[in-house]
Amino acid sequence: MEAACLIRCKPLRLTRGDRWADCGIMITTGKKVETGFRLKIVQGDEEKEVEFKGLLTRPTIVSVYMRNNTPGCDRQNDSLVAHAEEFDAMGYNLVALSRDTCGSHRKYAAKKGVSYTLASDPDDLFAQATDSVIEKSMYGRKFTGPVRAAYVIDTDGTVLAIAEKVDTKDHSAQLMILLAELS
Repeated sequence: MEAACLIRCKPLRLTRGDRWADCGIMITTGKKVETGFRLKIVQGDEEKEVEFKGLLTRPTIVSVYMRNNTPGCDRQNDSLVAHAEEFDAMGYNLVALSRDTCGSHRKYAAKKGVSYTLASDPDDLFAQATDSVIEKSMYGRKFTGPVRAAYVIDTDGTVLAIAEKVDTKDHSAQLMILLAELS
């Protein structure tokens, strides 16, 4: 697969075993994420626009997915829904982020029973802040988009951990292992 970091315009050749962080594309742990950009979010039944840093009231898990109501993304969010209270009890905010509109997020939250924050990022601002916008190819069509990954970010914007490849079937277990490694 070929990928290009749109922030640095650095073309790379990735093979199946390569990891994004090893190739110099994605932000690495210990680095700070730019937090001054604004996102529209859905929290409970409320829709609002916030600065990203306003979501970092506690260490925060940001789980990036592609689109509401698609099989892999549904499995990813179903796993988060089932364990959202556990993450909260452990002291973590949970934010799931996609390009979907807030209107789509509201319907999705009601359908799936989502209690955590859903963020709308149609301009890939979070992906730009984490240097994780890549070129993708599907059915011969090339396009850019965010890497499906999860980040644990501290209140000051420091990246504490990254799940570089989301396990859509058991995303929560993957995150629990990541969080245990931080302890």
